[in-house]
Amino acid sequence: MGYNITMRVLVTGGAGFLGSRFVRLLAEERPEWEITGLDKLTYAGDMRRLRNLRFHFIHGDILDQSLLVGLLVDHEVLVHFAAETHVDRSIARPGDFIRTNVLGTQTLLEAARLAWEGGGLFLHVSTDEVYGPVPQGAASESWPLLPSSPYSASKAGAEAFVMAYQKTYGLKAIVVRPCNGLGPFQHPEKFIPRMIVRASLGKPLPVYGTGKQRREWLWADDIARAILVVLERGKPGETYNIGSGHEEENISVARRIIEALGASPDLVQHVEDRPGHDIRYFMDSSKLRALGWEPSRSFDQALLETISWFAENRWWWEGWAEEI
Repeated sequence: MGYNITMRVLVTGGAGFLGSRFVRLLAEERPEWEITGLDKLTYAGDMRRLRNLRFHFIHGDILDQSLLVGLLVDHEVLVHFAAETHVDRSIARPGDFIRTNVLGTQTLLEAARLAWEGGGLFLHVSTDEVYGPVPQGAASESWPLLPSSPYSASKAGAEAFVMAYQKTYGLKAIVVRPCNGLGPFQHPEKFIPRMIVRASLGKPLPVYGTGKQRREWLWADDIARAILVVLERGKPGETYNIGSGHEEENISVARRIIEALGASPDLVQHVEDRPGHDIRYFMDSSKLRALGWEPSRSFDQALLETISWFAENRWWWEGWAEEI
């Protein structure tokens, strides 16, 4: 899209884990831009992530089309993070994921169509999980989408609506597919924070199945910066993978957390695998790197920084300790 000193950006899910990192990046590095965060503030949204930042905040729902149209008239860019994201919750309550991730995205698209009348840019944040299992090699952006969980199916459905609005109405849109993120302020229901919190409390670390599932991991701020690079240098109509190029087995990550915290290796507890659990995700992110993006941290650095932050900021997770 190109750098615009007067850019007005609406960020949905702005109080979520990744959305808040993106809002913070814009507030700190694009101070001339007008930034508005929109968030419903469900259990996953937390304003503590946004302390000491200058930006506008709207407490609202992405299913409220009249609210969205009114907001988008005054913004030329929408970066859409808002979503239900926890796979285990999607298995228990798939309807919630259809409402937020599919219907919510379609409501946003329709609001953008009505507000912009051919202008604007819709940047949709998806996930690497839409590819389904990648047993070998690396999934490029043209890889078929074969989602396995209700979560990934809902994100693939949202992407389909983004593509449909591009083709049918000429809406300018870009899709990004990040890998797993880690870093400060992540909700402790997620794998790495959960392992850190439970090991810190001396509780068993439940690992699904053999723990041989392999994932790409990336520092959350690097994901945020990748999205900014795509916003400024990417091409409407395109999709960009956001991956680290480094993969780790879940069991290896759990053991490294135990070692870093000086906890007992006996805390690892293998439990029944969850349904539809993909064995491996891995992406080819060369298209993004051609825009000039590179990660700032290795996985080792990111993991140690994350462990240190959670150890030093128990106030962030102690209220959830009994639930996880």
